[in-house]
Amino acid sequence: MSKKDKNLFIASFILGLGLLGAIDGIVFHQLLQWHHMILSPNIKLEIITDGLFTAAFTALLIWGGVKIFQDARNQELGYSWRLFFSGIFIGGGVFNLVEGIIDHHILQVHRVRPTADNPLLYDLAFLASGVLLVLIGLLIKRKYRGA
Repeated sequence: MSKKDKNLFIASFILGLGLLGAIDGIVFHQLLQWHHMILSPNIKLEIITDGLFTAAFTALLIWGGVKIFQDARNQELGYSWRLFFSGIFIGGGVFNLVEGIIDHHILQVHRVRPTADNPLLYDLAFLASGVLLVLIGLLIKRKYRGA
């Protein structure tokens, strides 16, 4: 993989991390209101941790955008849509896997849907979505001519 293609893949991977963080925050925290970053009887703490989470995925989105801009300005950016979308899917899948394994299983700071009859089912579905996104990204990347 050329340096230009590698730069494109890294930037799109970072964007994928941020994008799935945004989807998680918007869908699960705000729209469905299934959980907060930290489940606590203290709503203020829950809202603060959600805000920190929002700041983190926003920083990833900005970082990915700035990287694309800088690499393009320096004429060091590839232009393959396949490579770009593979990075988005793989980055998003990695987000779901890391967030799910660390927050849901290791630290147990929250569950995807703690009030469900079977909260583990939702946690496992979240992990499965991460695996599926990574696999889709790898399939797209595999079809890329430069890979």
